[in-house]
Amino acid sequence: MRFGWIVLVLLSFPVLEAIGIFWVASAIGGWVLVWLLADVIAGIALIRIERVAWSTRLLFSLQSGANPLASLFASSRILLAGGLLVFPGFISDAVALVLLLIPGTWTGRKSDPLRPANDDVLEGEFRREPDDLLR
Repeated sequence: MRFGWIVLVLLSFPVLEAIGIFWVASAIGGWVLVWLLADVIAGIALIRIERVAWSTRLLFSLQSGANPLASLFASSRILLAGGLLVFPGFISDAVALVLLLIPGTWTGRKSDPLRPANDDVLEGEFRREPDDLLR
């Protein structure tokens, strides 16, 4: 029974997207084609950029001591959002926008990438000055 609901949702999604496209096209006309074309271009750009950037993001998280699963999660979110933008429709665009707006700091660390992994340690030299120099 549970499998039937998943199939029903997956099969009804393209139908709902088509209904949404026709509904918006009746409201704003031919600008829907421009919107959908811009979505496809933006989705392809996101996928291409993330395909190159995921390895750098993963390597940086490993070097900085951050959780590498967080960087993999961020990359997968961006790739999924790009795929949803390539798929024509407004519901998938809204889901892609939500995926892109989720903050990427789920690791418990602050979002400063230059912050060292062991930020509680202060390194330096200590030297006691004579008292007469302080007066």
